[in-house]
Amino acid sequence: QLHLVESGGGLVPPGGSLRLSCAASGFTLDHHAIGWFRQVPGKESEGVSCINSDGKTYYADSAMGRFTVSRDNAKNTVYLQMSNLKPEDTAVYYCAAPGQAICPASPGHYRYWGQGTQVTVSS
Repeated sequence: QLHLVESGGGLVPPGGSLRLSCAASGFTLDHHAIGWFRQVPGKESEGVSCINSDGKTYYADSAMGRFTVSRDNAKNTVYLQMSNLKPEDTAVYYCAAPGQAICPASPGHYRYWGQGTQVTVSS
């Protein structure tokens, strides 16, 4: 059974930083793309970033220049480093795996999802 577990969320003041982790079990990440999404209650889920199995990365406009996605295949973990956080970054953050090596164009192609970790940016 394939599982993804996010961690690293918390409360941080505006301008602060957090590093989220997405740990995989039941499979090895080496050949898998991993995406990061976030959701605020009452709003649609928003794609934040994605990393191919070869390390190529993609970012939403809202994340560009502030967030960095990376992977450590030896630890079977993908990270999302978030800097210069803003109140509008407050959301539950999820990692997800599409079950393929390339980041899909559509969020609907993600098959496996973690349970999410809360990020709150507030003074």
